[in-house]
Amino acid sequence: MSATTFERALALVLTHEGGWSDDPADPGGATNLGVTIGTLSLWLGRPATRAEVRALTPATVAPLYRRRFWDAIQGDALPAGLDVALFDFAVNSGPKRAVIGLQRALDVADDGRLGPVTLAALADRDRPGLIGAVCDGRLAFLRTLSTWPRFGRGWTRRVEEVRAASLALHAAADRPAAPNTCPACGKPVAA
Repeated sequence: MSATTFERALALVLTHEGGWSDDPADPGGATNLGVTIGTLSLWLGRPATRAEVRALTPATVAPLYRRRFWDAIQGDALPAGLDVALFDFAVNSGPKRAVIGLQRALDVADDGRLGPVTLAALADRDRPGLIGAVCDGRLAFLRTLSTWPRFGRGWTRRVEEVRAASLALHAAADRPAAPNTCPACGKPVAA
């Protein structure tokens, strides 16, 4: 929930999304940094070209990722670790599907809209268990896709890496800062 959580989450997503791709087996078509030609077209409000997709950079995709995915799952309102797990899920499968995954893990109505009922259900929940349940549900959903035989191994690796990173972020957020250190970065500060 810190100001830098989005940046850390985006860096993790971009590591998994990789660079330019136009795999005929990928229903997204031309993709760069995880942004498909369809997503870029929606973002631009007009049909995007393959050249525009190929020219994307981390700096140019950051606002798109923030608005279309991070803000859609209310990443700033989520606990540390869960925000990253849900963000990566949203990027990979869409914000609505990610929120449904969270709602199912919380055992609340799964309408795909992250509202006050879902946010209230987060109170006093076992965060590591919830991160695990979201990741497990995500893998269960991915296994139902027709593209699982082609992409399943990579998706499994990605979800497990996201799980580990999310649990580490949760653990770091729960640790109190040492005296005379900056709570955000852990570096020593003058007393």
